[in-house]
Amino acid sequence: MMYVSIWLMMAVMLSIMMMMMCTMISKTSKKDRENMSPFECGFDPKSSARTPFSIQFFLIAVLFLIFDIEIAIMLPIILTMKINLTKMWIMTILSFIIILILGLYHEWNNGVLEWAK
Repeated sequence: MMYVSIWLMMAVMLSIMMMMMCTMISKTSKKDRENMSPFECGFDPKSSARTPFSIQFFLIAVLFLIFDIEIAIMLPIILTMKINLTKMWIMTILSFIIILILGLYHEWNNGVLEWAK
């Protein structure tokens, strides 16, 4: 028990030291206007470099990722399907697809999929 507490204390101390070193190293030098401004071929930028991000695009991208991961999960299930467990595999895949379709239906009803408003 004593060894565990010693190792735990050493791990905590090492973590604290690493966090302190990272904060000291990450301190940037004097921030002036030229260093903080966006670079556009040496000229002042014509428009803001901080353009707003479309939340609609983000939601569509998240939906794409969800359905992409769905395919990545379902392909190994189909490839490893056993003949004697066919009913269980089919029920698993169907329940998975039904949950995703219900989520898509919910997103559709909330108007997330309408691009132009």
